[in-house]
Order: sequence, then C-alpha cells, then structure tokens
Amino acid sequence: MLRAAGVGAGDEVIVPAFGNVEVAEAVTLAGATPVFADIDPATYCLDARAVEDSVTAQTAAVVAVHRFGRAADVARLHEVGQRHGLLVLEQGESEAPYAEIAQRRERAAYLDGRLSGVWTPDGGDGHTYQQYVVRVPGNGRPDRDAFARAVRAKGVDCRVPVKTPVHRMPGFRRDVCLPETERAADETLALPVDASLTKREMHRIVSACNALGGLLQPAF
Repeated sequence: MLRAAGVGAGDEVIVPAFGNVEVAEAVTLAGATPVFADIDPATYCLDARAVEDSVTAQTAAVVAVHRFGRAADVARLHEVGQRHGLLVLEQGESEAPYAEIAQRRERAAYLDGRLSGVWTPDGGDGHTYQQYVVRVPGNGRPDRDAFARAVRAKGVDCRVPVKTPVHRMPGFRRDVCLPETERAADETLALPVDASLTKREMHRIVSACNALGGLLQPAF
C-alpha cells in the first residue's frame, strides 16, 4: 500500500513502536524511514497528538495499528493527515464471529468487576477483546514479570503482549522519548479471555491475581 501510494526513498512514515516489528519492516522495504510516535495509554494505539508532534517536512504517511481489540482513533489521525497532507493507512486485526466476540465481552465484564490485583483495561466503544490486557505496575509491589510467573504457578495462562518495543530492537533502535510506550511495555500482561473459558477457570484467574496484587483502579 505504501509503494502503491508512491511512498519511498526520502520519505518518513509515522508508526507505533508498541507492537509487532512488521509495520516498521514494511516501511523500510518501501524504501522509507519509520518514525516512532507514542501511544494512547488507554487504547495502546497511536496517539494523534504524538503523531502531529512527529510530523516533519519529510513525513509522507501514518500507519495506524489497531491493538488488542481496540481501534485507533482514525478520525483524529485523518484530521492530522489532512492538515499536513499525509496518507493515513490502517492495519486491522483478524475479525472473529459476533457470537465469539459477545462471549469475550461477557468474560471481560466478569474480570472487570472482580479483579483488584491489576489495573483492568479501558473497554471503550466497540472493544472486541482480542486480548484482555491488564497492567501490573511496580510501585513497591512485585513487578509485571514476577507477577506473571506467580500467576502461571497458580495455573493461569498469561503472557506479555509486547516484550520489546520496536524502537529498542536492533536495526530500528532510536533515541526517542516514548514514555507511554515504555510504560506499557513494562507493565502490560494479557490474561485469558477466550470464549471457551469456564466459570471455574475465570474464578481461578481472579483469585490468583487478587491474591498477588490488591491494587486500586487508577484513572489514566
């Protein structure tokens, strides 16, 4: 899509660093330079203000990546694009049947109402819960990695959704200030939210997390 739009050598393309490296690689394959902008801490998608702050005379495009079942604020990104004459592209996520999404939302609501050991996600409009991503901040308590090990020891499958932001990876390393990206990479943990989860399994998730944390819900 970038090549078809004429994006190439000498151009910059603004992309998120929180997520898969494939987007930055696609920009490089097109001959352009990826520029990393920070994310919105609630959606984990590109923050429109951060994107606008990253625009230079060489910027040709923005790639908005939808993350964990939350959509990027495409309307605001298009406004930025129109102001600066930029192409705005989207990378979506695989779509699930409506019945499966409805079951994920039910399980997410169950977790939202009972978890106190982690910070639960901001559901927002249209969240499909491709992943149920919580935060485990340090502030004197076990950090995210120690928390994950302890939860797994209690029989709960969980994983770190983004182990290394792209701007920390060899070949894409940048000296750039992305505080929300760094914070999300250090704190986020994906808990099970599959449609197949039983009530007993859901209770186990809640019990394991609450026994380890007991954190209060923050306001981002």
